[in-house]
Amino acid sequence: MHTGDTFTYAEVGATRRADLRSRPPRGYRAVERRVRIGRGEAAWRAAAQETLRWGIQRRSGIEVAAPHEGPLAAGDVVLMRVPLWPRDVPCRVVYTVDEEGGAGEPAVRGFAYGTLPGHPERGEEVFLVEHDPDGSVWLRIRAFSRPAGWIFRAAYPAVLLMQRLYTQRYLRSLSGRR
Repeated sequence: MHTGDTFTYAEVGATRRADLRSRPPRGYRAVERRVRIGRGEAAWRAAAQETLRWGIQRRSGIEVAAPHEGPLAAGDVVLMRVPLWPRDVPCRVVYTVDEEGGAGEPAVRGFAYGTLPGHPERGEEVFLVEHDPDGSVWLRIRAFSRPAGWIFRAAYPAVLLMQRLYTQRYLRSLSGRR
């Protein structure tokens, strides 16, 4: 299950950078989106728990074969099955985030995954649920990617369309809107 494979990109962990959108790794396209998904402690806890159990991906129509049913952990390898794509899409969890917040800073929970051989793209994506001091709950998605090979470069307009479609699905996944 791809456990011995290395990441397909050198910039492992770059989604931690606050300036990723304006300064992506060389040769990569970056995206960052943030959407309000609720308000209050209950909404925060539910969204964080869903996120750490691949709920964003599953609610977006992606099948996820994870190594266990509990919360994900750094190093976990998953195979995702995207509708209309003929092969499994392998990824590995790069890091998790669990920050309590305080002093005007939001509490943040989430994770990032990176691509493994067999994935149509190279890069990393992070999913963060943020609980702001005013009580609002947000989902932030930050990613950088590029096509994994010549065939995907040739089909890049279709790849970008799929990427945009799934980013929109991800952003709606925890808000109750479908």
